[in-house]
Amino acid sequence: MDMSSDDHVEEDHHKHEEMEEEMELEEEFPHQDHQLKGKKKSWSKLRRYDSLDVESRSVRGHVHGGHGSKGAEWSVILHLAFQSIGIVYGDIGTSPLYVFSSTFSNGIIKHNDDILGVLSMIFYTLTLIPLVKYVFIVLRANDNGDGGTFALYSLICRYAKVGLIPSQQAEDREVSNFKLESPNDRLKRASRLKSKLESSQSAKYFLLFATMLGTSMVIGDGVLTPCISVLSAVGGIKQATSAMTEDMIVWISVVILVCLFMLQRLGTDKVGYSFAPIICIWFAFIGGIGVFNFIKFDPTVVKALNPQYILQYFRRNKKEAWISLGGIVLAITGTEALFADVGHFTVPSIQISMCSVTYPALIFAYTGQAAYLRKHNEDVADTFFKSIPDSLYWPMFVLAVLAAIIASQAMISGTFSIIQQSLSLGCFPRVKIVHTSAKYEGQVFIPEINYLLMLACVGVTLGFRNTTRIGNAYGIAVVFVMTLTSSFLVLIMIMIWKTPILFIISYVFVIGTVELLYLSSVLYKFDQGGYLPLAFAAVLMSIMYVWNNVYRRKYYYELDNKISQDKLKEVVNDTNFCQIPGLAIFYSELVQGIPPIFKHYIENVPALQSVLIFVSIKSLPISKVPVEERFLFRQVEPKDQLNVFRCVVRYGYTDVRNEQEPFETMLIEKLKEFIRDEVWFSQRENSAEQNGETFEGESENNDHVKAQVDEERRWEAVDREMEAVEKAWRAGVVHLIGENEVVAGEGAGIGKRILIDYAYNFLKRNLRQSEKVFDIPHKRMLKVGMTYEL
Repeated sequence: MDMSSDDHVEEDHHKHEEMEEEMELEEEFPHQDHQLKGKKKSWSKLRRYDSLDVESRSVRGHVHGGHGSKGAEWSVILHLAFQSIGIVYGDIGTSPLYVFSSTFSNGIIKHNDDILGVLSMIFYTLTLIPLVKYVFIVLRANDNGDGGTFALYSLICRYAKVGLIPSQQAEDREVSNFKLESPNDRLKRASRLKSKLESSQSAKYFLLFATMLGTSMVIGDGVLTPCISVLSAVGGIKQATSAMTEDMIVWISVVILVCLFMLQRLGTDKVGYSFAPIICIWFAFIGGIGVFNFIKFDPTVVKALNPQYILQYFRRNKKEAWISLGGIVLAITGTEALFADVGHFTVPSIQISMCSVTYPALIFAYTGQAAYLRKHNEDVADTFFKSIPDSLYWPMFVLAVLAAIIASQAMISGTFSIIQQSLSLGCFPRVKIVHTSAKYEGQVFIPEINYLLMLACVGVTLGFRNTTRIGNAYGIAVVFVMTLTSSFLVLIMIMIWKTPILFIISYVFVIGTVELLYLSSVLYKFDQGGYLPLAFAAVLMSIMYVWNNVYRRKYYYELDNKISQDKLKEVVNDTNFCQIPGLAIFYSELVQGIPPIFKHYIENVPALQSVLIFVSIKSLPISKVPVEERFLFRQVEPKDQLNVFRCVVRYGYTDVRNEQEPFETMLIEKLKEFIRDEVWFSQRENSAEQNGETFEGESENNDHVKAQVDEERRWEAVDREMEAVEKAWRAGVVHLIGENEVVAGEGAGIGKRILIDYAYNFLKRNLRQSEKVFDIPHKRMLKVGMTYEL
């Protein structure tokens, strides 16, 4: 029986690893006989090489086998599905408040069948974009449970070397969540695309630019959603009393928005529990009223299932029909929250809640409004509240205000999630990440961003004052993000999923055409408020570009000025240096080599602690790194003379830092584990070389006394090394952090000077410092001043 393509890939991958292992052994022991090489190969099964330096190898410790995520129990899935209704669907759920009024923005319906054309477009747009594209396709592209633009970018970075910082290591592939898979050779297009992306510097920059643009637009959604939702709902009170002026509506909306942002610190978990029942009732009411209006006014609107009415609508209205697409697209606002918020929940929970609650309720609501409008064309400007039966007006008004508040929550939560991801990948300045739920991972709150979003929302509400102009701005942000998501998804389909080409062409033709059509329409309203999200995006992208650009320049500076191992040995063995008891931890983001901070330190302080650890902080393009796989150690040669270690600490972009225990404690414990494994294996290896023994035959080929002596010698070596570290730890730990002053180098142009000397340093002065990120005690912290000329 033929193997599937995945089986072939797996088999080829294992063969490739075995060939690499043979080559490594050949290089390491070129003159040894085949028997000894066989012994070495058997030992390699028990150890793990690292690449902290390309010129050296050493034992990592135990190999951690991959472990797949356990299927969540249905009770948990249903629990999260209920909670997701309160967080994810508030935005798309409140769209019926303003879609018909935004589509017929002049308040005039020229032909009664235009209502059927608009309803038909709403139906097929809701079906194609939120349901088919996001729920059944895009959610599959989650990165170990996390979604959003950066999740797509990180997936692409894992399968092709398109990252702009050269910090990749062979061991990254061994992290259980990495799931690296070589492209199937039979599908040449995946390999060709991968090669083109890896070899093109412009493609790498374009992918990063598109990711930043998508992130900026999602944050723009987080500003505009609260404004339009709350203003629309509060504006409904005009139906009950004419005494309510526009100024009063605007200021009531501002008060509600401020209260909403103040609630964010409670966390998604608590907010979701309080919001979910309200949104469930909201969906039940709008769906029920929709069915009532459908039966009472015009059941024949079911004809809108025929897409012929869309063509007739365009024939009758031509350019006006195309412009009106900017109103229809508001029916799918908040769809990106389905993907951005998936990290707060799970894929099955969002699929269940969308298919069983949200989608049917929205279809019923729009159908009922269309049926009402067929008999009351003149009420199109206030379709939602006019179509409500009189007896239900006040309950629906209260529900609408509450639902509008909750609608804002969807994009605010998504904004927090995507900023956390961009922060970890070096694309956003440091901000405080607060994990608000001990029970569910991924639920975060960012105080600084929450405050800035609140100010932006209040400013937009007071500045624009009505939903028409905000709607024009909103449409651009929504469609831009959707189009970028589709672009990334096509790359993932070709390169990672290896989807059949006919399916990819169908996706691009159907979904891509619809999104580009909507994009062309919303851009037409650029001067009527559409410039707002683009202005937001320009500001945010400028901040992200400045931070990421200088972040990369600093990394390359450290790489070019790293300390060689010969220099390190010379310094440590220098008799002019005083060795004092204690343990020193040097922090850096450099993965390859000893950072220049060390050289600067020893030039000014002629004393070194007895144990040195150079810690490199590294973010992998995955959402989570298991704690047992986070620390990668290596002891610097010569091991018998130096107690100097290098450690790469690997985080995923959603990992919690220092929530369970202090970073220092975890680092020392993992170092002890490494020493135990390293010394044990190296001693055993040396003994085997001298005596020609194998692990399996040790007791058979040597007398029992000799084996026992070797065993005791190994344990003594382990105890000696462990005691040295323990003694140094008890003597005191000092944390050394580079207080880097970054300046443009001599001869730099005016643009580079503005970028580094002014823009970057302004951001750095006003943001969180490294010691706050790693929970370093101030009493044991030493900042080493250093100037980087970039």
